[in-house]
Amino acid sequence: MNAISLTTPAAPPADTAPRRAATLVPSLARTEPRLRGRLVLAKKVVEKIASQAAVEAGATSGRTGRVLGIGDSDPDARPSVDVDLSAVSADLALKVGIVYPGSVRRATEQVRDHVTRRVEELTGVDVRRVDITVTLLHIGQDELPKVLR
Repeated sequence: MNAISLTTPAAPPADTAPRRAATLVPSLARTEPRLRGRLVLAKKVVEKIASQAAVEAGATSGRTGRVLGIGDSDPDARPSVDVDLSAVSADLALKVGIVYPGSVRRATEQVRDHVTRRVEELTGVDVRRVDITVTLLHIGQDELPKVLR
């Protein structure tokens, strides 16, 4: 599925007289928010939010310059995200680069927790599962001299 769609009851027939703005506003205030309109949340939106949330978590990167699957690590690039979106929940699959040396387990747990929380906060969609594939380990600039010794 590519989008989530919430629908509400149909609008009143066109032959009814239009209401004045003064009487319309109080009636909207009494209507439950979920009954006020329609919201369509595209799969691409959830992908971008999850990708940005992974960057916010820190110690992750994406890839740039992809040609035949080969690319360079770029700390400013967003990780790749694939979303399986259902009516009320989402399953996420992220491909990230992790800074080395460091705990891969700790970094992926941190990313998983942060991405889950941010996607749920910003979209209202329940995140059931976050799969993380570490596609590369890149050496931080501060660690380069120590590794070469």
